[in-house]
Amino acid sequence: MSTSIPDAEPKSHWNLPNTLTWLRILMIPGVVVLFYLPFWWAHAAAGVGFALAGITDTLDGYFARKLGLTSRLGAFLDPVADKLIVAAALVLIVSADPRWFITIMATVIIGREIAVSALREWMAEIGARGRIKVSMLGKYKTIMQITGLSMMLFRHALLGIPIYKLGLVLTAVAAVLTLWSMVLYLRLAWPELRNSSRL
Repeated sequence: MSTSIPDAEPKSHWNLPNTLTWLRILMIPGVVVLFYLPFWWAHAAAGVGFALAGITDTLDGYFARKLGLTSRLGAFLDPVADKLIVAAALVLIVSADPRWFITIMATVIIGREIAVSALREWMAEIGARGRIKVSMLGKYKTIMQITGLSMMLFRHALLGIPIYKLGLVLTAVAAVLTLWSMVLYLRLAWPELRNSSRL
C-alpha cells in the first residue's frame, strides 16, 4: 500500500516499513528460484512465498502510518516493489501455462501498471499528482491480484479444492478491476491531459 509523503524525512531510511519493502523486493529472486526447483513442492513453496510478500505490502503501509514513519523513499519503493513482484509472478505463470487468455491477462495487468506509473510520473511533474490517489477500488484490485496470483503459483489442488482454477478466476477479476481503475485514473487526469494538448 502506498504511503503519504511527510514534510520532513525520518532520520534513518532503515526503518521498519522500508525494511519490509526491501524484503519484498529481495523475495522476488527467491520466488523465481523456488518455482523452478525440481521438487514436487516447488510451486507450492513459490505460491506461499508470493503470499508472504503480499502480506509485507499490507504491513509496510500499516506500520508507516501507525509509527509515523512515512517517507519519500518509502513512497517510491513501495509501488516499485509491488509492480516488480507482480510482473515476476505473471511471467512465471505464463512460462508454465502459455494459453492465450492467460497471456492476455498478464499483458493487461503489466500494461496497466506501466501506463498508470507513467501517468503518475507525468502528473507529479506538473504538480498535480494529488488528483490520482490510490482508491478503494485499487486496494480491492490488489487483494484479488495477490490472492489469485498466489494460488496460480501454488498450482496444486488442496483438499480437493482446484486452487489453480480458483486463482485464475480471481486473477481474471483483478485484471478487469485493473482496467476499470485505469479508466478512473484517466478520468481524473483528463482535465490536465486535455489542457496540455492545447499547449
